This record gives sequence, C-alpha cells and structure tokens, in this order.
Amino acid sequence: MSHIFDWFFSQYQGIPTHLIVLEMLGVFFGFLSVWCSKQENILVYPTGIISTAIFVYILLVYGLLGDMLINAYYFTMSIYGWYYWTRKDASNNEVPVTATTKKEHLWSVLIFLLTLGFIVVVYAVFDKFNSWTAYVDTLTTAIFFVGMWLMAKKKLENWVYWIVGDIISVPLYLYKGLVFTSFQYLIFTVIAIYGYKAWKKSLDKNPQIA
Repeated sequence: MSHIFDWFFSQYQGIPTHLIVLEMLGVFFGFLSVWCSKQENILVYPTGIISTAIFVYILLVYGLLGDMLINAYYFTMSIYGWYYWTRKDASNNEVPVTATTKKEHLWSVLIFLLTLGFIVVVYAVFDKFNSWTAYVDTLTTAIFFVGMWLMAKKKLENWVYWIVGDIISVPLYLYKGLVFTSFQYLIFTVIAIYGYKAWKKSLDKNPQIA
C-alpha cells in the first residue's frame, strides 16, 4: 500500500503547492457538481462554475488548450443551464428530463464537428500537436461540448457523452501527471452511469414527454 501512496504523490514532485491545492479544490467542486446533476439538483451549476473556473487556470498552465477551452465553455453553459433549469411552465413545474429529438441529435453531430475543427485550428496555431495527448484532448473536448449542451437542455442522452469522455480522460490525465484529476474522471464515470439510470427512471415516470 505504501508503494501506491509513494507513486501517487511522486507525480506531484516539482509541482507548485498552489496548483496542487487548486486541483484538489477543482476536483472537490467538480465531484459535487456531477453528483448534483445526477440528483437533478440546481446546485449542479454554482458548484460547476467554481470547478470550471479553477480548471481554466490549471489547464492553461499545463498546456491542455482543448480542455481549457471546454471548461470556459462549461462556465458559460452553466450560467445558461442555471437559467434553463429554473424555468417554469404554465403549471409552475420545472423543466423535466426529456429524450433527445432527431433534430437535437443532428445539432449534436454539428456541435461535435464544429468543436473538433475549432480545437484542431487552436492546436495548430499554437503548434501544440507535439504529443498524442493533444489528439486525445481534441476528441474529448468535442465529446464534452455536446454533453454539456445536452445537459443544459436536460436531455437524457447527455450522460452517454459524459461516460465516453470520462473513460477516455482517465488515462489522459494520469499520463499528464494530474493524478487527482484522473481519479476524479474515474469517479465521474461511475456517477455518470448511475446518473443515466436515475434520469431514465425520471423520464419513464413521464412517458408523455419522452
């Protein structure tokens, strides 16, 4: 067990203390945000705003431009999602979980392709395609862009994108030396699976809006 701890903390040798503390805080609030999302709790957004603001800075330092931009996007979409989730219908009911329509699936594909193209341009302009992590980061960024958009719209399928992106992110961040963040994405994967099940159950209770 001591060898595991030694290896774990050896990943942070030479890393400034303030970055380690910020990463732990970002992971903590990120965990709260995903958990609140699973529970359909509006606190998903304020906690998410704190986490994404922290990671914008950290990812800039580590040169993961794709994920830095996606966290900036999360920040913006969290504000929109906060507004959207608190909307009321004529019966004063909050926005329910719904299934993604064919039109929204097409929008999802478009968002994925546009994001992929944009991040490729960003990496090319800054000459950052110097490691396999850059290509993986480009892919996960596009996946997460779609996931965040669907989550803000309270669509069940958002969890599918989170699950795929989270699984890919675990080895990516481990390789980059962000051990706490890698562990966070592993936990995110588990929560996302349960989140899908919880939202599916909520949707099944309202078949008329499926």
